[in-house]
Order: sequence, then structure tokens, then C-alpha cells
Amino acid sequence: MLYKTTAKPYLMRDSRFQWDDAKAASNIADHGVSFEAACEAFVDPFALDWLDESEDYGEDRYAMIGMADGRLLYVAYTIRGDAIRIISARGAGPHERRQYHEDNN
Repeated sequence: MLYKTTAKPYLMRDSRFQWDDAKAASNIADHGVSFEAACEAFVDPFALDWLDESEDYGEDRYAMIGMADGRLLYVAYTIRGDAIRIISARGAGPHERRQYHEDNN
């Protein structure tokens, strides 16, 4: 289930982001999206996010669909302490694009 996050942009501006540098480099090579760009999706007032329960990751993981620099992104992340740790980011697929636009109309 997807949830529209209206308050999240205000919370995320002051949040700290972190990631593994090697993973960030491989993410650019694999998906063409930097983790710095992924941070911008968190300030999209129309972003959708949800708890990802598709696997047991050993920690709560979340997924988000949000706009960054005119591109719709899918971002996987977790919360560690007071930081948002980005796990991966890629361009949103057709189903995710449809969901984003349907939920924001």
C-alpha cells in the first residue's frame, strides 16, 4: 500500500543522509542515479512512501517514489538513528509512475 506523505518534506530538510560510498558508485553505474539526486526526492511534496515488507531485511526498509530534478525516482532507504540511509535509487518504472500520478490526481 502506498501512502501520500504531506508532512515529510518539512521533516526531511533537516535530516541527515548517509550511504555507503562504494554502493553509491555502483548505483550510478547500474541505474544512472546518484544518491545525492535521490536526496532531492525527499522534498517532493507529492512523494509516496511505504514500508517495504517484500523481504525480511533484518531492519525496517522503506520505498519512496518522488521527483528529483524533473525525474521520477524510486528510492529504497532505512532509518538509522537520526539519519536516513539510502540503499538504492533508480528511475521509477511504469507501474510506479502510474501509481505516483494516480495518487496525486
